[in-house]
Amino acid sequence: MTERILVVDDEPDLLELVEYNLREAGYTVVTAKDGAAAMAEVRRQRPDLIVLDVMLPDVSGTELCRRLRRDPDTSRIPIMMLTARGQEIDRVVGFELGADDYVVKPFSPRELALRVQAVLRRASTTPVDSAPRIVIGKLVIDVARHQVMVEDEEIPVTALEFKLLLDLITRRGRVQSRDALLDRVWGYAPGIETRTVDTHVKRLREKLGAASEYIETVRGVGYRVREDLTETAG
Repeated sequence: MTERILVVDDEPDLLELVEYNLREAGYTVVTAKDGAAAMAEVRRQRPDLIVLDVMLPDVSGTELCRRLRRDPDTSRIPIMMLTARGQEIDRVVGFELGADDYVVKPFSPRELALRVQAVLRRASTTPVDSAPRIVIGKLVIDVARHQVMVEDEEIPVTALEFKLLLDLITRRGRVQSRDALLDRVWGYAPGIETRTVDTHVKRLREKLGAASEYIETVRGVGYRVREDLTETAG
């Protein structure tokens, strides 16, 4: 079935441009011009991905992203922020709220389509060598259910955060460079947006609470999950 993409933007010309190019790329596209219409569309039929402008007339895109991430029914929908704001702090805020990608206007329609493809691919795939259930120390990862538990409490994670954690866990004890993580988890070419990895790891650690110390920073290189943790049968 063709993936369904919700595009939210209050600029008619840009909305038409994005809709046209994504349809040409083979996606089913629905649109909304403000936050209220976007939430109504999400409730009507959950999209596979949301392309969300930051500047909307009724509510900011960042606030809409926050609301979607807080709701268990929508927390795992991939979100791509689309905005004219290109400063690093704006990208960091978007990622800290749980955005999966951040595209700055003006952009190439071809680039947008490729990045949409990358976000959808990583949201729908899981490393093939993963065990159905991984139990390490206080942390439990149920791969089939896309569920993360810490000390018997479920931790709400996005599809991207889940894939990042699973990638690190399945390579426990081995340092993973930012470029390698961008390649495997984000589907991007090495050498770009390494700040993206740092921001998502920071957010993931905050969510893991008592298990946050399991992810170590290797200064100047990247990240790894500690090798000295006890693994039990899942």
